[in-house]
Amino acid sequence: MRRGIGRWATATAALLLAVGIAGCGGEQRPPSGVAADLPSEVPVEAAADEPTEAPPAVEAMGVAPSTKPKPSATPTAKPKPTRTSAGPLAKPKPATETKVPPAPKKPPVSSDCKPSYRGTKATTSQVKVALSDAAAKTYWPTSAPTIKIPLNLVKATAWQESGWQSNIVACDTGVGLMQVMPDTAKWMNDRFGQSYDIEDYRDNAFLGANYLAWLTKYIGDMYFGDEPPELRYRLDASLCTGGLDSCLLNAVISAYNFGHGAVAQMGKPIAIPNPTYVENVRALMTNCVCLGY
Repeated sequence: MRRGIGRWATATAALLLAVGIAGCGGEQRPPSGVAADLPSEVPVEAAADEPTEAPPAVEAMGVAPSTKPKPSATPTAKPKPTRTSAGPLAKPKPATETKVPPAPKKPPVSSDCKPSYRGTKATTSQVKVALSDAAAKTYWPTSAPTIKIPLNLVKATAWQESGWQSNIVACDTGVGLMQVMPDTAKWMNDRFGQSYDIEDYRDNAFLGANYLAWLTKYIGDMYFGDEPPELRYRLDASLCTGGLDSCLLNAVISAYNFGHGAVAQMGKPIAIPNPTYVENVRALMTNCVCLGY
């Protein structure tokens, strides 16, 4: 939602890529470095037994063994739905969301600007609970209840943005854990009828996750609109089988940093203008020290 702070790198340097901290809908950051799995659960469905009933008189004499084979007692794996298309649409559908976030701000002119701090910094355990609660919430309960924001995505984004520092303020005015821009926070509250406080670390986590959910629906409807809802909004890393522009997950990460308009445009295929940022967050989703907190 913003860009412009220093990096918060704690993972192994060989795994991390150089990029500047960035925020929802903001501009790209000066370089620095920071570094989840998306578990996929395969539901299983046990085969139902088919009891046979014999008339009472026959039961009294005993019935002959049935020659009909019994259903297997071993549960069979129910296959996960597969996409009907190989990837995102080259020519997107019209956007279903007409109320969009404000345009990104330009980065600070001076490279000497350093982030500031205000208020009390939340503890690591407090941040962990806040991010977990934010990831567990259903943000589109009516129109898109299948949208779920993976916890490792929320954790990785917060680490990339702020190093989990709840009281940090960037030079471009990005605030807190998820580096939410004040204008974006106001738009989110107006759009969803909320009153999240950008300065409160818990509300800040909800604002960031809510923005990820909005981007998931916005981009999912445009580029995966031919798919049923259970497939349209999947943020599975396993679906990223081609380039960075091949899946919804990468597009959402990119748009969180660069803004929806830089990634999803009418009449154009998905664009990923900030590949290093996307690669950093993807690496953090599996290798971030924050995942162990």
